[in-house]
Amino acid sequence: MAGKAAPAPGDPSHSSSEKGSASPSSSQTGKGGGDNEDALSTSGSGGRGTGGASGGKPGSGSSDDGAAAHPCDSQNLTINVTARAGAPSQRVIETRNTGAAACSLSSSPGVDLGNSGSPDQSKNIKPILASGTSRFPVPAGRSAYTVIDLNPSGARGGGAADVDELNVLADQEGTNMPLAATRNFPLGGDARVVNPTMGLYQSSVAEAATSLASAGE
Repeated sequence: MAGKAAPAPGDPSHSSSEKGSASPSSSQTGKGGGDNEDALSTSGSGGRGTGGASGGKPGSGSSDDGAAAHPCDSQNLTINVTARAGAPSQRVIETRNTGAAACSLSSSPGVDLGNSGSPDQSKNIKPILASGTSRFPVPAGRSAYTVIDLNPSGARGGGAADVDELNVLADQEGTNMPLAATRNFPLGGDARVVNPTMGLYQSSVAEAATSLASAGE
């Protein structure tokens, strides 16, 4: 799903408007990678949101000295957010390297959840992360995947009633990643956010889901 302008995960895909000053090259549309064939894609808009590191423990991912030496540029990345089939409270974040060379991302993206209409994003909710700190290498033309669970306990009550948006900054360490590159994705009216957790960047959705299971441990 995409920033403010994207369709909610669960709804049919539709075009979205762009907010903020993020460059067009960093906006996202289309379906996630092949590992997420059952997910519904949404387009994204960017520029708003707090970006920065997610809450909880720092994440970790595989590393490669060559790619790690070249942080990804936001202009060579696209982001898609999709609903994960069979897991209503989970969203798959796909970050694709559209550049001509391998590059690296922080162990997990900078993610927070808040109200799309609020002028103050400083109190947005940040997910608890799986542990680790290694940068994650992404070959040219390939994607890195992260899975976030908005309501891991399945709580029917509680949570912030006004949270309706997921904000994603591909690299939470801020390397070559201005806050204007933050993408904003609508959650949909039926989404409930209660103590969210998130895994690390991985090479497939299945691996990302496994990483999610260790969040908070």
